[in-house]
Amino acid sequence: MENKEQEKGIVFTINEIIEYVPNSVLIKTILKKNSGNVTVSSFDSGEALTVKTSPFDTFVQVIEGRAEVLIDDESKSLTTGQSIIIPAHCRNIIKANVRFKIISTIIKSGYERF
Repeated sequence: MENKEQEKGIVFTINEIIEYVPNSVLIKTILKKNSGNVTVSSFDSGEALTVKTSPFDTFVQVIEGRAEVLIDDESKSLTTGQSIIIPAHCRNIIKANVRFKIISTIIKSGYERF
């Protein structure tokens, strides 16, 4: 299934455009450009993304529930309304001890060290 951008010029409520699916992580693209992207994700309890690194900073905001974000093995707990910037080139993982939804934003400036 293709993950299309959210339709432009249409009002939407961010935490209502993605549902929870048992035993799954869902990711929906809000905006995708060469210069970066914005996604919304839902995590069912017990789910996690694989460990990754990015050449760009990633802004993450919890829009529902509580998320655990590990940055270079240091755990941060975020609740609804809280945000964190995952620094470029750091190992990170996002996990769900309870289900939650997040917005992730990556802006590719082209000046980061690769």
